[in-house]
Amino acid sequence: MIIIPEREIAGLVSPADCLIAVERVFASMANKSAYNFPVVREAIGHAEALYGFKSGFDREKLLLGLKSGGFWPNNVQHGLSNHQSTIFLFDADSGRCRAVVGGNLLTALRTAAASAISIKYLARPKSKVIGVIGAGHQSTFQLRAALDQRPFEKIVAWNIDPSMLVRLEEVAKERDLPFESVDLDRLGQEADVIITITSSFKPILKASQVRPGTHIACMGTDTKGKQEVEPEILARAIIFADEITQSATIGEAQHAVELGLITSAEITEIGAVIRGDHIGRTDAEEITLFDGTGVGLQDLAVASAAVEKAISKGVAVEVDF
Repeated sequence: MIIIPEREIAGLVSPADCLIAVERVFASMANKSAYNFPVVREAIGHAEALYGFKSGFDREKLLLGLKSGGFWPNNVQHGLSNHQSTIFLFDADSGRCRAVVGGNLLTALRTAAASAISIKYLARPKSKVIGVIGAGHQSTFQLRAALDQRPFEKIVAWNIDPSMLVRLEEVAKERDLPFESVDLDRLGQEADVIITITSSFKPILKASQVRPGTHIACMGTDTKGKQEVEPEILARAIIFADEITQSATIGEAQHAVELGLITSAEITEIGAVIRGDHIGRTDAEEITLFDGTGVGLQDLAVASAAVEKAISKGVAVEVDF
């Protein structure tokens, strides 16, 4: 069995590697050659933690496995990341465990890759201003990946604690782009693309704040009850998702579905756009929304890329198991 410690991941897998891996697996999902198993996600009644499993199988790549982990909100007090996860890959022919891979950085990278893919395929080509709602750990990964997809000329951002926006401002300085901390009304007025990456359980972005032509990537809602935007936004938008069932049950679409504003039949897998089976955006005035719930196949794809790189670079640790 191969073990790839968390400390090795940064030197093995780049954001570009993750984008390629996630784009391919989204296409495989749309082709029905890959599928995700039902998500398990529970409050364990200890340390205020949410813990669960995401898993799946890709017949084309013979990727079989799971990611185990969750969210420990008190970890930051101990110098640890609040998000903790480990990815397990199994041999599809025998069922033996092939690899154990540190999943913390890979989770951030694959989540950012998913929203970047949505921008690549759905945002207006001449989008100039990107807005970010949320300034937690994953926000910088989201912003860096997004900035590679369009010729953005400005970054605007909002966070419930404005002092945390300094981390997004640092990304702006890296890219030599102007940055402004703004209220939500102004963010909606200016942004061509909006990324929401929060852990909110009530809507932050209002329908009245979103103008025609905007592309929204909702990346924070992955649990029953979470919510980042008003359901009325989804009623106005053309909706895409990484996985339709998850979108309608634990993703941002869950609230609009529950209210009867949309049905799951109105949600399109982003993989269908990647494959060319769906046109995606049809005009400059449409609001497009990507509901990124995070699927197990994303984790397996990026973990497999890490294993291949580790073997080629000679840093994979092999143990008898």
